[in-house]
Amino acid sequence: MALQVYYPDFFIYYLMINSYRMKLFRNSHLLFISFFVILLSGSFQAFAQKNEAKLSCIAFYNLENLFDTIDDPKTNDAEFLPSGKSNWTRERYNTKLAHMASVIAQIGSGSVAGGPSVIGLAEVENLGVLEDLIKTAPLDKMDYQIVHYDSPDERGIDVGLLYKPSVFKVIHTTSNRLTIAGQPEFLTRDQLVVTGELDGDQISIIVNHWPSRYSGPEYRAEAAKLSRHLIDSLAVKHKKAKIFLMGDLNDDPADSSVAVVLGAKGQRAGINKGELYNPMWEIHQSGKGSLTYKGKWNLFDQIIISEPLISRRGRGWKFQSAGVYNEKFLLEQEGKYAGNPFRTFAGGKYLNGYSDHLPTFLILSR
Repeated sequence: MALQVYYPDFFIYYLMINSYRMKLFRNSHLLFISFFVILLSGSFQAFAQKNEAKLSCIAFYNLENLFDTIDDPKTNDAEFLPSGKSNWTRERYNTKLAHMASVIAQIGSGSVAGGPSVIGLAEVENLGVLEDLIKTAPLDKMDYQIVHYDSPDERGIDVGLLYKPSVFKVIHTTSNRLTIAGQPEFLTRDQLVVTGELDGDQISIIVNHWPSRYSGPEYRAEAAKLSRHLIDSLAVKHKKAKIFLMGDLNDDPADSSVAVVLGAKGQRAGINKGELYNPMWEIHQSGKGSLTYKGKWNLFDQIIISEPLISRRGRGWKFQSAGVYNEKFLLEQEGKYAGNPFRTFAGGKYLNGYSDHLPTFLILSR
């Protein structure tokens, strides 16, 4: 930041018409002013650099059936085998990994370079596919680590978390099972809770993939109850807990499971202690989303935050902005479905795309 100094014309004129003695004074005076300006300019630059906001990206991405090609008797993976109906060959699997790695590395790039500090993932078959993913360029140069637990889901898909240990230090993790009273046969994804320090500031992340639309809204309401319980438990342990609930919730921000049961509000103003703010609500109201169904945008992939992340009180990381990563290459470019997410499969046909969901992300500042 350079400091500009302007002298009034009459002052310059006065100096010019004075005697030799005044010339000497003028030279000394201007030398002092020049020194002062340089010193002050350097101080302002140092102050600006010291107080420049630091940014970080937190993200979520549903990878649309990231299965390997190995037959696992514990997983319902018959479709995603070389002999299965999707003809899921090693070549197709490697292409899928390359696509997913490329997208993850670019999320939030409009604000933060180098990919998200932390990203929750859904529709991954097992730990092995996540290990393959972080070994795939360009993620192989970005030093991501993994948090993953096997879920009992009948399709054999789990949630997981990737993080950069250079900026995020994992303190504690749990996997939390959703059970429905009287329905022991109901199996779905566990809810993953990871608590750690993001550049020294403690945060907790809950990664979700709530039951599908086909199962009925009552099951997503039960998932929301579990999520709310987890949030409340974290808040009891740490009264100013900075919590991120993220995932494919299979509901929009205004749906009952999110807005009522979970209690995530769409208006930032008036969020009180213990309440949740959903920055995805406004995005969805503007007509944007993370997936389409019958030509309509839904925003199932949400990141919801606790009050300390938007409060003026306290230090550390604060919410700055939210977005859907919807770059052109992630969308169909022509035909009937132009503008929709560019999927890996559609109608049983291999499209060699990315995912039927778009990633969502938050930018934090401190």
